[in-house]
Amino acid sequence: MKLRQFALAAAAACVLGAAAPAPATAAINASQLGAAYDATQSNITFRLYSSRATRIELYLYSSASGTQEKARVVLTRGANDVWSASVPVSSLAGYGITGTVYYGYRAWGPNWPYQASWAKGSSTGFISDVDAAGNRFNPNKLLSDPYARELSHDPVTPAMQDGTIYASGPLYRNIDNGAQAPKGMVLAADTQSIGTRPTRAFKDDVVYETHVRGLTMNDPLLPAGYRGTYKGAGMKAVWLASLGVTAVEFLPVQETQNDTNDVDPTSTTGDNYWGYMTLNYFAPDRRYAYDKSPGGPTREFKAMVKAFHDAGIKVLIDVVYNHTGEGGAWSAQDTSTYNVMSMRGLDNPAYYSLTSDMQSSWDNTGVGGNYNTHNPVAQNLIVDSLAYWRDTLGVDGYRFDLASVLGNTCEHGCYNFDKMDSTNALNRIVQELPPRPATGGAGVDLIAEPWAIGGNSYQVGGFPAGWAEWNGAYRDTVRKSQNKLGLEDVSTGAMATRFAGSSDLYADDGRKPWHSVNFLTAHDGFTLKDLYSCNGKNNSQAWPYGASDGGEDNNNSWDQGSIAADQRKAARNGMALMMVSAGVPMMVGGDESLRSLNCNNNPYNLDSNANWQSWSWTTDQSNFQSFARGMIAFRKAHPALRPANHYSSVDNNGNVMEQLRWFKPNGQVADASYFNDAANHAIAWRIDGSEFGDTASAIYTAYNAWSGTVNFVLPWPGNGKIWYRVTDTCNWAEGGNQVRAPGSEDVIGGENTSYGLCGRGTLVLIAK
Repeated sequence: MKLRQFALAAAAACVLGAAAPAPATAAINASQLGAAYDATQSNITFRLYSSRATRIELYLYSSASGTQEKARVVLTRGANDVWSASVPVSSLAGYGITGTVYYGYRAWGPNWPYQASWAKGSSTGFISDVDAAGNRFNPNKLLSDPYARELSHDPVTPAMQDGTIYASGPLYRNIDNGAQAPKGMVLAADTQSIGTRPTRAFKDDVVYETHVRGLTMNDPLLPAGYRGTYKGAGMKAVWLASLGVTAVEFLPVQETQNDTNDVDPTSTTGDNYWGYMTLNYFAPDRRYAYDKSPGGPTREFKAMVKAFHDAGIKVLIDVVYNHTGEGGAWSAQDTSTYNVMSMRGLDNPAYYSLTSDMQSSWDNTGVGGNYNTHNPVAQNLIVDSLAYWRDTLGVDGYRFDLASVLGNTCEHGCYNFDKMDSTNALNRIVQELPPRPATGGAGVDLIAEPWAIGGNSYQVGGFPAGWAEWNGAYRDTVRKSQNKLGLEDVSTGAMATRFAGSSDLYADDGRKPWHSVNFLTAHDGFTLKDLYSCNGKNNSQAWPYGASDGGEDNNNSWDQGSIAADQRKAARNGMALMMVSAGVPMMVGGDESLRSLNCNNNPYNLDSNANWQSWSWTTDQSNFQSFARGMIAFRKAHPALRPANHYSSVDNNGNVMEQLRWFKPNGQVADASYFNDAANHAIAWRIDGSEFGDTASAIYTAYNAWSGTVNFVLPWPGNGKIWYRVTDTCNWAEGGNQVRAPGSEDVIGGENTSYGLCGRGTLVLIAK
């Protein structure tokens, strides 16, 4: 069987436990955890943390799998519960190790104390699988180093598909897995360049979410061996820059179980394509490397980063610090059986949140027990690994999966999000990994997925200073206004708030429009094409578009009456509205070319050609790609669309600057009664570009959510100016040149000109 990663849903009420000790700010990886050569390359020092182990042994191997250890070294416990050993390089040959040093650990503790007569595969010393304190030590399980810089392979591989060897429970505790388990590899330090980092302000970014493998697997122009790799992804940097992308956001690239995805290509059972089950927070996933030799993934990832940096593109990565690939209980009926692969076998209560009786995982992620984000040592690993990806691998920022778990303020038997708690992981990350300043410069971009499951975990708008967020309210409001007219009440006031940067969510705590990541689609949901082509999910279909389980039932989608031209128009509206909204737009890879997944909205397990991006397009797809490119270019050309502060702010003299004004279709200024009336579905706004040093003195956008044409009376364009059309998303204008380049815009007219905008259409004008 394959590696099992089932989880128990936590049913207990949240009861606050004793507060965790406040983490002390320290140098990054102050304890120097991991394995590293010393400055003279004469010794290798191995260091890891455990507060509860009573004995830890280092096992050294000459190969990744299939052989027994060449040497064992007992570690010494030192200050701050750091265990260490130093191995002279001169001794390795005597052990029979002449190349890469592979290593792992075995640990004993209160539930399984050490006895000298213990042998691999025996139960000598065993007391219980888990004790009253939550310890799950099992010396029959070789443990990978949480700080290993690379892992040799996945737990389950095509050659070894029995995942039970990692389990510790009544049926599996005595199975020894040393020969097969993943090992850490000792890598020498390197000085490989990651190029010159872009220092662009986050407000000026256009984010492109994609998958390293999926980006290029279908690209016939790349050599076959480069497809689906870091190397291949780096070769698309110039193309993405030509699209206008300024930040590429990769789905998880830290090691996860995916080596067996191709064992049976048409089977989706147990496959992990997205990568949200992290096995190691430092190691680049080996499967995505063309060079899979020891150190190859690290070198190749850095070369990819350099390629993007050379093209002026930031590299952001999706990180998963709310749960790990060790997973939760194997089943609801067997809470004693858990995978023991790394952190769980070193210090289970330190690294994982447990139920109040310390016997099971606490879970409000739905995919495995919560990582113990409020424990200072567990926080150390988060901060240390983030710093490693920043400083060594060249990453410019992070998107945090289910980031509300990082705001947890208790450890066991409870969950409580509190952004004001200075000791939570969210605030510690900001303190020790300074965010990029508003005007750009050094720093990292921090983006939260601001929800989890249950409790007070839905926190859109509720994160502390320094954090941007995926704005789920933006997604839902725009989707409903486009697709649910007559079924959902969406006022023009709600639309206006989202288009202007969601001040209701971010201004109250001093955050800015650019802390809102505006998106209509993400990896976990419909593509842009399917959002406007599907009335519901279709996840049970056959390969290569399925089968997938799960997926959101309430998608606020609509097939536009099955009219293909209207589906394309709706997609243009969505793209245009994102590009003229205050905040940071994010698109999903392939949305620029109307990529479809045939209505599958949860393709997490589809490592298939249908789920990889296509590089062959129809005329309609190429036209939409031109539209997306044009709207991105328009956004980048006009700083008025990328405000550093919320519109109509007060200047240094206390004067209110009328940066933005809202209009009814008849040209009158929109007031509260118009905004709050759910019967109104058309809104327009004029941004004063002169306030931003914009080349256009004004930008005018009209959005008609009605099904029929609405006449918009145009406002004053400025002294001596008239309005020019940049784009009209209506079907009459569809084609490869629908977004006019600067200098080729269409003359429309001056103040009080009437413009008939089609049903469900968007109009963008500039004053010249």
